[in-house]
Amino acid sequence: MQFGIFTVGDVTPDPTTGRTPTERERIKAMVAIALKAEEVGLDVFATGEHHNPPFVPSSPTTMLGYIAARTEKLILSTSTTLITTNDPVKIAEDFAMLQHLADGRVDLMMGRGNTGPVYPWFGKDIREGINLAVENYALLHRLWREDVVNWEGKFRTPLQGFTSTPRPLDGVAPFVWHGSIRSPEIAEQAAYYGDGFFHNNIFWPADHTKRMVELYRNRYAHYGHGTPEQAIVGLGGQVFMRRNSQDAVREFRPYFDVAPVYGHGPSLEDFTAQTPLTVGSPQQVIEKTLAFRDYAGDYQRQLFLMDHAGLPLKTVLEQLDLLGEEVVPVLREEFAKNRPANVPDAPTHASLLATARKEREDRQEGVRA
Repeated sequence: MQFGIFTVGDVTPDPTTGRTPTERERIKAMVAIALKAEEVGLDVFATGEHHNPPFVPSSPTTMLGYIAARTEKLILSTSTTLITTNDPVKIAEDFAMLQHLADGRVDLMMGRGNTGPVYPWFGKDIREGINLAVENYALLHRLWREDVVNWEGKFRTPLQGFTSTPRPLDGVAPFVWHGSIRSPEIAEQAAYYGDGFFHNNIFWPADHTKRMVELYRNRYAHYGHGTPEQAIVGLGGQVFMRRNSQDAVREFRPYFDVAPVYGHGPSLEDFTAQTPLTVGSPQQVIEKTLAFRDYAGDYQRQLFLMDHAGLPLKTVLEQLDLLGEEVVPVLREEFAKNRPANVPDAPTHASLLATARKEREDRQEGVRA
């Protein structure tokens, strides 16, 4: 099972000081957080994609390429790649390039985003959001798997004899997660292709997440990719920790109360009771995270949101120390217990390459037979 962090890259004033970091400071902080993630033994760093204030990560592959040069083991991912407003050809080329630079330590998460005005900025109609996601990904999937593509659709110029360059590393496309909070069509899309399904899991109660994950698992099996238990599931989560839970609540409350994603709404106590947000001790984080398996089943990737709402970099790095030293080692051990042998590990470039080679060998054996 993989553990890591994902960031939305918001530039938010620190409510305890009133100071707002500069864009440069926030970008550099995201890099420092990624480097810290590798240092403390996490597996994944994922960045969002936004094209509007108060967010800064408008070019995920630029940031991930820079981080790739400074890390050795960390899997570099996105917590949203906007499949609706990005050109599939550019996505294909950008992430294949990143694959080569990072020696395969790359995957990505497709999403539609949550900022409506982005659509017209890129010449798209938000009312076509689902249709854009379906058509654009169908093209992207082919661009990575076919050396020469002839294609015609509704939303972009036709392609004739087109080859996306560079080709994916070792002929193996980056693994794709499809991220969604509430859209069953996206769970269906992930299942159809046999890709991963990532549920954001930071706003909604457990029964909603359970329904979305079960839909994906059942449709994954329907399309013949394996049993429902073999489907590839990822979950998000939010935590804030101090060794003493009362200290965690007291310190995090002013950030929660004005946070862009949930400030000025339910109380901290109500939100932690009704959603996966955990504010407390490392042991409380462990217990609540382990409970995700009760409604999502055995899954492959757990990412935590930790660097938002104006939290200073120093505080976030302290959180990562606690996560890497006290939380994740226990989660690895506990999630491994009673995990059925038929539940696959999270896909990596190495495992995908091994599968591709075996499939080629099997086909060759079939021809010889």
